[in-house]
Amino acid sequence: MGPITDERWNPAPFRSEVQAVIDTVLAKERSTLAAISADLSPMMHDLTGLMSGGKRLRAAFCYWGWRAAADPDSVVALDAAMMRASASLEFLQACALIHDDVMDGSDTRRGLPAVHRSFQLRHESSQWTGSAELFGIGAAILLGDLCLSWADQLLFRSGLPDPALLRAKAVYDLMRTELMAGQYLDLLEQARSEPSIDRARTVVRFKSAKYTIERPLHLGAALAGAGPELTSAYSDFGLALGEAFQLRDDILGVFGDPSQTGKPAGDDLREGKSTVLVAAAFAGATPAQSARLRSALGNQQLSAADVTEVQQVLMDTGAVQATELLITQGTDAAHAALAAAPISADGRAALTTLVDAATRRAH
Repeated sequence: MGPITDERWNPAPFRSEVQAVIDTVLAKERSTLAAISADLSPMMHDLTGLMSGGKRLRAAFCYWGWRAAADPDSVVALDAAMMRASASLEFLQACALIHDDVMDGSDTRRGLPAVHRSFQLRHESSQWTGSAELFGIGAAILLGDLCLSWADQLLFRSGLPDPALLRAKAVYDLMRTELMAGQYLDLLEQARSEPSIDRARTVVRFKSAKYTIERPLHLGAALAGAGPELTSAYSDFGLALGEAFQLRDDILGVFGDPSQTGKPAGDDLREGKSTVLVAAAFAGATPAQSARLRSALGNQQLSAADVTEVQQVLMDTGAVQATELLITQGTDAAHAALAAAPISADGRAALTTLVDAATRRAH
């Protein structure tokens, strides 16, 4: 990418560059799997569909976390390698999405059948023996594992200098551990009968805030050889913005337009998500409202009318307003942290634009 001349970052060219890296990796791995067996082609078909869209925020925060701190000469010499390293996080994200959909029992992702549902449908249409549902789950788990492996390969074969990759490995390892821990805490929270705002915010921090923004920034900083002052500033910025990002997701999971989100309206309710939004509703609910919320959470048969009724409960309890306030507070804190961060002017401009991309969105 060339230098920013208008003090603003346009996400479309960046997403195109990330997609080009993804497409190159998919083409290579498609050949690898084809040499093993033609029966593996559905895996690449489903993964290509899944990875043909997305906001590319993790790649963007990694790239700009690096570029905002990197020596100007390095920006020119290592830009292409850094794009590959940043794009590796999209394969990690694909792993997380595939596995998350299995755990949540989701039917769709980005307007397409979730991977486990796609394989389940193949089993059913082919009239194979055994459980179609378990076949779909097993295939999805394996494809997610492949994505995790390919993420490692892309990062560590990106072409960046070995000392930079060695610095980054500790951050990368921690990021993956936190992600899996956050995923389990999310699963556990859905199983508990009493939602908790504090526990829900812990899930937000480890499943989303750190993984989506803070650690990608830290990864970029480590690759640039930045010191602890910038790492700390990135934490102040990334955690505040990361929580706001996930809280926006929580609202979209109940109120989002399916044509924008790629998921049915109210899908988080059907999946039984104990989000901050839901926990805040319980905290302010009357007994009748609590009973309505309990009957809705995890109910796969919720109708559109049911969703509308629960949406009204979320608004009447003040949960939506409280969540929007937290989003505003997180966004303001992120802007303040970014203003004080010791980074380049173009990096500050790009990261400022990414604040809006993370919090002012319809999907």
